[in-house]
Amino acid sequence: MLKFFAIAVGIAVVLIGGLVVYASTKPGEIRVQRQAFIKAPAERIFPLINDFRAWQSWSPYEAKDPAMKRELSGPASGKGAAYAWVGNKDVGEGRMEILEATAPSRVLIDLTFLKPMTNRGTAEFTLAPGGEGTDVTWTMVMPAPLISKVMSVFFDLDEMIGKDFAAGLANLKARVEAGA
Repeated sequence: MLKFFAIAVGIAVVLIGGLVVYASTKPGEIRVQRQAFIKAPAERIFPLINDFRAWQSWSPYEAKDPAMKRELSGPASGKGAAYAWVGNKDVGEGRMEILEATAPSRVLIDLTFLKPMTNRGTAEFTLAPGGEGTDVTWTMVMPAPLISKVMSVFFDLDEMIGKDFAAGLANLKARVEAGA
């Protein structure tokens, strides 16, 4: 019986070691990007991204936890505007601060997650005029520590986060195109 247990433990150690070795070959950053075309000029879209107070009307994370605690600080919009949140297991806890705001084409945000896992990166929104409207791109880039790499073996992080970005952009599109 002891021999069987030792073999089982040995197999488990080899499998876990193999998983860690395989996971360590994954990319060193998490990059998620989604794009939407909005039938409106960038000047109408930009204020809804550049002002965290407006995010309640389109961010997909607001609906995931209506009881989420939010704290806004700094200027009302633009560089230095900050938004901190504490929510349920679906939204966790973190903080965003606008690092750069170039009207009406770009907003760069420092993004810090505190729970469920600690990580820090950037979120960027770019707005590019095209045809009868604006191409809006939402990109998040973060370092991928080993735990994220191991998770990516089992979960497609681009798909998981990307569906939220796509939903947020669809909400933004609906709000802007409805003239709200």
